[in-house]
Amino acid sequence: MASAGRPFTPELVTALVARGVYVAPVTLHTGVSSPESHEPPYPERFRVPAATARLVNAVRSWGGRVIAVGTTVVRALESAAEIDGAVVPDAGWTSLVITPERGLRAVDGILTGWHEPQASHLELLRAVAGDELLQRAYGAALEHGYLWHEFGDSHLILP
Repeated sequence: MASAGRPFTPELVTALVARGVYVAPVTLHTGVSSPESHEPPYPERFRVPAATARLVNAVRSWGGRVIAVGTTVVRALESAAEIDGAVVPDAGWTSLVITPERGLRAVDGILTGWHEPQASHLELLRAVAGDELLQRAYGAALEHGYLWHEFGDSHLILP
């Protein structure tokens, strides 16, 4: 399981769905989350099924937001996204590195752990949040003693 999904108990998912939040599956084969010293993330296997692609596209067409649970989900959805942001069913390995320069096509926000200062996934978070919001969020996390990645706290980034 991707570490960002750890807070999602069956009760929490049920409560979210009852409030109108759609949940769509993505199959992930994760490994080491984030190399240190700004090394690019390792290739990861993924599968975005047709039903998930349809739901992502429908939500976007309704004006809703697509929120990925974890950096691996962002990489999977963005790997399955066409230039216009439409998501198509896809499976395989992704070596996609998401940076602010590359930007996002299909994902509007992310729920993720607090990545260490040298983690390569900070570039992906910069693409989601921008520098100012990310700096404010990490400043608040440090000030309030949030725990770092893997078994730490999570945060929702909605730019």
